[in-house]
Amino acid sequence: MTTPPAPTQRRCFELRIRPELIDDYVARHTPVRAEMLAEIAASGRRNYSLFLAEGGRLIGYYECDDDAAAQAYLAASPIAAQWESEMAPYFVGLEGRPDQAATPLREIFHLADQLEAATGSATATGSASPATTPTTPTTPDEGSASS
Repeated sequence: MTTPPAPTQRRCFELRIRPELIDDYVARHTPVRAEMLAEIAASGRRNYSLFLAEGGRLIGYYECDDDAAAQAYLAASPIAAQWESEMAPYFVGLEGRPDQAATPLREIFHLADQLEAATGSATATGSASPATTPTTPTTPDEGSASS
């Protein structure tokens, strides 16, 4: 008998970019250095996106199987440490590395989970499964990310 896969963890976080540095921050992410992209992928994070709103509000989202392990991997990575050190000046009101100090956002709705709960089965697209469960980060460590 095989063990079912661990539930996918979905993480969302918020940071504030200094308004006068927004254009430079966007330029630094267009594209991100290849070695940092490789570190994010090696950590186990996937489906990673950053969204920028008016006034420098930055929302990030990613999925992983074990966020604690992904965080530990990136915390120990010299490549990630260098990147986060370079990114730190862009953020308002942040103490420590951006990837460890981002404000986590609590998930309150996920379509696939609710469809599955309502119908008792996976959706036709196959996106809902027992391996996709909502997460509710309660500490900054649970919702932190590479910025």
